[in-house]
Formats: sequence, structure tokens, C-alpha cells
Amino acid sequence: MHVKKGDLVLVIAGKDKGAKGRVIQALPREDRVIVEGVNMVKKHSKVTHQGPRGAKEGGVQTMEASIHVSNVKKLKDEEKKDDKPAKKAAKADESGEDN
Repeated sequence: MHVKKGDLVLVIAGKDKGAKGRVIQALPREDRVIVEGVNMVKKHSKVTHQGPRGAKEGGVQTMEASIHVSNVKKLKDEEKKDDKPAKKAAKADESGEDN
């Protein structure tokens, strides 16, 4: 896959064409990715009384669904920091001595 979790991508096909977002999850076995704010679906859930604290709330939740990896294009990330240390500029006096 050409993208991984945390990458900034542009959707190039589908109903959300032109949307930008970060990859929340990559699913390489299915060739799919989940992008933040893209392909929003509504999921209905029941009230359950299972779990450590008792009842779980039911209702309609809006969440991201996966899209095929061929429908996204990786963008350059401006916020990306270099792992390399900054080079120290060598300063020389007019006499040729370093400080």
C-alpha cells in the first residue's frame, strides 16, 4: 500500500472526491483505508446491558467507513518534521578563525 496511518491524503474518486484528510486506519488485507471525515455512514446500535459498567447507550452514531486505497492520493505533509539534526553553520571571522 502506498499510504499508512497518519498520512495526509486527497480523495480522487467517489462521492467525497476532493476531500482531504488523515488516514485513521489502514487495512492492507482488504486494500482499504479509513480517512478522517470521509465516507461518513450512520450506524444504528441497540441498548445492551452487557459490559463492565452495565448498560451501553443505543442510538444512531455517525462514523467513517473504509474506502479503497486506489481512490486516495498521498499528499506532501507540510507539518512533517525532519529526523535529521540541524547543521551547525560554520562561522569564521575576517581573520579566518572559527568561534
